[in-house]
Amino acid sequence: MVIAVSAHKIAYMAVPKAACTSVKAALASIDPGAPVTLEQVAQDHDLIHKAYHTRRFRPHRWRKYSDWWRFTVVRDPLKRLLAVYSDRVDGRKDLLKSPRIRRQSDVTDDPDPDFFFQNIETYMQLSSVIKHHALPTRLFVGVQPLDFDAVYTVARIPDLQKDLSARVGHPVTVPRFNSSKRPLRLDDLTPRTQAVIGTFLQPEYEHLAAYYDNPFT
Repeated sequence: MVIAVSAHKIAYMAVPKAACTSVKAALASIDPGAPVTLEQVAQDHDLIHKAYHTRRFRPHRWRKYSDWWRFTVVRDPLKRLLAVYSDRVDGRKDLLKSPRIRRQSDVTDDPDPDFFFQNIETYMQLSSVIKHHALPTRLFVGVQPLDFDAVYTVARIPDLQKDLSARVGHPVTVPRFNSSKRPLRLDDLTPRTQAVIGTFLQPEYEHLAAYYDNPFT
């Protein structure tokens, strides 16, 4: 689903775990048709995802907005993947809510980070939530060359604020939501786990080579 603010002809493709909650909230604040307010989202982040669904990129749907200002936000693949564990596994305990995982004898519903990442593909198969947040960025923004007027990295969110403000004619704030209380670092993981992650993320870094260097090479 394209997140479209028709009042300002702004279109956004969201990437899970790439500041999408914050960006969607900012767009809701300038969208007269938004069913939620920024204040409501601050109390319940899930409301913004019910209002603006994150869907995979479909070129034919995207072309309908060719005369709009179209943008996306991407995140360093390693930080994005580590956040899947910090937020969805450690923070929200999503795996504990999965009957499919509880029925499996070869995986646990409360894994430590090393076990989780060494079995990431199995967890993606068993949990739709994990799969959604760990899928490659290209499925949400398309293949190279990217078809956007602007592509922001998470570090450039302040630039996005300025550009949104200029387009709508008044200050727009991109709030900071979903920050992990216990962020995970690569050094927290064993060498074996790091190797698994490096292999898993190699296509991601190739896709986003214009924005991020691959730390595994």
